[in-house]
Amino acid sequence: MLNSLSGRFLILTAVFVMLAEVLIFVPSIARFREEFLLTRLERAQIASLVLLADEEVNPDLQEELLRNAGVFNVVMRRNEARQLVLSSPVPRPISETYDLRNAPAFTLIRDAMTRLTTPEDQVIRVIGQPVRMGGLLIEVTLETDDLRAAMIDYGLRILWLSLVISVFTAVLLFWAVQYFLVRPIRRVVGNMQAYAEAPEDAHRVIAPSSGIRELREAEETLQTLQTQLTSALKQKEHLAQLGGAVAKVSHDLRNILTSAQLFTDRIEMSEDPSVKRMAPKLVNSLTRAIHLCEATLAYGKAEEPGPTLAQVRFADIVADVIDSERLSAGKSDISFAEDVPADMVLRADAEQLYRVIANLVRNARQAIVNTGNPGEISVMADEDERAWIIRVADTGPGLPAKALEHLFKPFQGGATKGGTGLGLTIAQDLVRGHGGSLSLEHSDETGTSFCITLPKGNLTDVS
Repeated sequence: MLNSLSGRFLILTAVFVMLAEVLIFVPSIARFREEFLLTRLERAQIASLVLLADEEVNPDLQEELLRNAGVFNVVMRRNEARQLVLSSPVPRPISETYDLRNAPAFTLIRDAMTRLTTPEDQVIRVIGQPVRMGGLLIEVTLETDDLRAAMIDYGLRILWLSLVISVFTAVLLFWAVQYFLVRPIRRVVGNMQAYAEAPEDAHRVIAPSSGIRELREAEETLQTLQTQLTSALKQKEHLAQLGGAVAKVSHDLRNILTSAQLFTDRIEMSEDPSVKRMAPKLVNSLTRAIHLCEATLAYGKAEEPGPTLAQVRFADIVADVIDSERLSAGKSDISFAEDVPADMVLRADAEQLYRVIANLVRNARQAIVNTGNPGEISVMADEDERAWIIRVADTGPGLPAKALEHLFKPFQGGATKGGTGLGLTIAQDLVRGHGGSLSLEHSDETGTSFCITLPKGNLTDVS
């Protein structure tokens, strides 16, 4: 109970209410003391009127008047004359004198606290202003026992009243906190616990319903996080299933391609000039396909293998990619251009770099073919002291909004209808493996341009 939010709130409420009551009690008890003494002055003034009406007052009547007034003597000052009106023996010397005329609040509070903390009975002199213009001054002496007892009684009544108010207020606030704060928090916690049991179940995502603005914002934030996590888990499961399927297909496809490679060895023996010219390209394509299948099988076990760096003539890779894409383009009105220095040599993995360029050029070709309009695809390369810079640009329609929003995300950033977005994801991963970067320079109705940067100094030199 005490460790709960509502329990601590209940205790704090009671403490704060009592503190407020104490702050109210201090000036109240000072006011009570002042009223008590003013009442004694008024009663003493009334008793003195008997003597003023009849100067021959016997001692018994005088004693009774003083006893009823609760004082030992009464002194009145009329005009400039000070006159002892009523008097009786004072049991002990006067300890203190208090002047209630225009007494400041701080003085009244200090005197009241002093009286409460002084248990012994004392005789005090009290000076005040007579009521109803009865003179200039009235002065009485009295014992403090009755005053202190009355103050204690008043304080106890204030204390009990404060306790009742504190308990009543705390109970109301406890109920309000339970209803408006604790219950919604428990509902959110319950949802989080239920969601944690099966985060892939979209039905367990919280539905914001709180009427309190702060709690509703928390629920909406939690809903966003849960939705994103559920989507990520489903995507991960989908990728795992797809990876298993791809690994199986790659295994069988590798065997088929290996058999096809054996046949191409015989094709190379043909005397037909066209066959002799095309056979090496066919062999290279089959070799790349086999390596890709092997890499896919390796990826199913761990990660994409790192690049095997070697000195690579980039112009040869670009030429192979463009020759392959020209065949794929068929009768489409697409032109290919390359601006690559013939002597440019890169430190890279030839197979992986071929896949990067092939993915970018293939995406560009498919985008232009889908428009039915002519277009151009260009591959350009340059270098400086720190890096090799490669650009693949086209004059296609530009990437769609969804592809731009989910660029480089598998199954979300497809640039063409039915596309998976894997080409860009694979290209980016391979470039990162070389320590470089792949970025989109621009994409609009005039075309699209990607830039590849491969650093010269971040990788170990190879011979």
